Amino acid sequence: MATEKELYAEIEALKKKLEVANNRIKTEKYGITWLDVPEAFEEDSENQLPILTELKEKAIKNEDGKPTHILIEGDNYHSLTCLNYTHKGKVDLIYIDPPYNTGTDGFRYKDKRVLDKYPDGTDVPKDSPLRHSYWLSFMHKRLELAIDLLKEDGVIYVSIDDNEQANLKLLMDKVFIEKNFIGTFVWEKKRKGSHLSKTFRSMTEYVLCYSKDISKSSLVGEKAYADKWQPLAKRTNSRKTLTFPKNTIVSKLEDGKYTKGSKGKGTSALNFLNDFTIKKGIIVDEIKVDGPFVWQQSKLDSEIKLGTIPSLSTKFGFNVLRSDQGSKTKTPSSLINKLQNVGTNEDAYEELSRILNTERGFDYPKPTSLIKYLVQTQTMFKKNPIILDFFAGTGTTGQAVLELNKEDNNNRQFILVTNNENSIMDNVTYPRLNRVIDGFNYEGTQKEIILKKNITWTEFKKAEKTIEKITKLKEKEGSKWDNIKIEIKDGILKVIAENTKQFKFTSLGNSLRYYKTDFVGSNNILSATDEDKSTLAHKAGYLLSIAENTLEEIELSSCYQMFENDNKVTAIYFKEELTEMETFLEKVEKIDKPIALYLFSWGNRSEFEALFDHLEHITIKTIPQPILEIYKRIYNIVTI
Repeated sequence: MATEKELYAEIEALKKKLEVANNRIKTEKYGITWLDVPEAFEEDSENQLPILTELKEKAIKNEDGKPTHILIEGDNYHSLTCLNYTHKGKVDLIYIDPPYNTGTDGFRYKDKRVLDKYPDGTDVPKDSPLRHSYWLSFMHKRLELAIDLLKEDGVIYVSIDDNEQANLKLLMDKVFIEKNFIGTFVWEKKRKGSHLSKTFRSMTEYVLCYSKDISKSSLVGEKAYADKWQPLAKRTNSRKTLTFPKNTIVSKLEDGKYTKGSKGKGTSALNFLNDFTIKKGIIVDEIKVDGPFVWQQSKLDSEIKLGTIPSLSTKFGFNVLRSDQGSKTKTPSSLINKLQNVGTNEDAYEELSRILNTERGFDYPKPTSLIKYLVQTQTMFKKNPIILDFFAGTGTTGQAVLELNKEDNNNRQFILVTNNENSIMDNVTYPRLNRVIDGFNYEGTQKEIILKKNITWTEFKKAEKTIEKITKLKEKEGSKWDNIKIEIKDGILKVIAENTKQFKFTSLGNSLRYYKTDFVGSNNILSATDEDKSTLAHKAGYLLSIAENTLEEIELSSCYQMFENDNKVTAIYFKEELTEMETFLEKVEKIDKPIALYLFSWGNRSEFEALFDHLEHITIKTIPQPILEIYKRIYNIVTI
């Protein structure tokens, strides 16, 4: 039996445990926790500084006045690091379709602890004890880099399925803050579910949507109908008397005179306080009407002045066609399917096969119509918006943006990022964008079902008659079609006629620049030497051109580099020495466009700035220090 002293000691120990537990409750927030597994990046990226370089031979140029888009080949973590310098706070919408972590979707993780044993990363099977930790560690780093790219009213859409939907929701609550959660969209991905499972037919996937700041965001699902009439009188409203000026009310009632009094039925009935006359579909008199109207007199008067049209129906109901009805919109529905003209996985497969002229399989592409719908929610009324997809895969987001630009003549610009794993960039992403920008011809199959029958037992017993009917049908229709085939599926017999036809995919236009991630220097950001910084300044030209959206390189020397677009020039003097400064200054002085002028400096101010004081159309910035400051913040996020 414990002594009194031992009991007191046990009580004190329990008190301390209780105090610790209470403190933990006060300090710990609700959310998600996981084993944060360190991710091994390539040795280059751990001991050097990331940059972007252009592959000029892969540029696609069109002089059509449309945007030039950006395609980046490389690990999306390194690309996002660079984009945090070039596009911080500039992106209107991010859409990503990350690995779903199904155990069979090819998701691999480079676990730094076992990199010597698995240098190409570790497959993540469904029964892996670190399955969710790997995925959350992978996504967390990238989402933390992505959030700073968004404008204050920017939004992010993330596609996902049941495997990680719950974890993704909590992770995004953590990164984007729960109050900025807009909603979960449910996309109908299949027309028919798989029958392989004994418990569940998966017909849908999810798209999670968050805002950078929900108080500044609004989404558009579709434009309200421009010709939609809205009720002016509703039975639930309090009764009031409105005066309508003469010649302002249209009506489908027959022309003639109408006496005052109650008209209509029940609580919606209107009491006309004076007689009125209709001529050629217009009430020519001023009338006073008592009823359950939505508006007060002042609202009615102001709306009529703006051009709103009141209408009296044949059942004596009042409606209005608002003057601004054409600009009104609806927020997007949480269910995305054919009602929004959004296709399925089957549509995506057929679409991509047609573009690339191949029947090879693709891993779960998304239909262009889905991405167009999502992009439109944020960009319908924005000028020159920027759309980012850093899990670009087959390039669907790029095609969606190009199609939207052609449809509404907007100037959306996309930035797509993907690695070249399994040669997806070489064989799918880039060729797809090239073909839809330039246009192409392809063969398509026109199909028509010319006979359809349920194969019942009765029909089965009459098989000879059915065969005879099909034979006669093939003889009759055969000359009209290239091929007639018989298909029996799910108890239904179909006779399908096919014709092969030539089709043309019309050019979508626009232009594109192709970049790759690269690395410079010999140390990471926390240990960068003066030599590393000097090299970064020398090689940062393409980063700077992307930051200024001046993507056409017009000159490169041993000390300076210049880029332009239709509206401005980016001029970079990247050397500490003055070897070519005089030549550089002369070239800058001859430019009549606004200039973003970058000068080498060991700090945040260049000793060369005074040389350009006489020029008014320049904005002076320094390199490489601002780049280093962005990289340092990112490096600290990763290493904390």
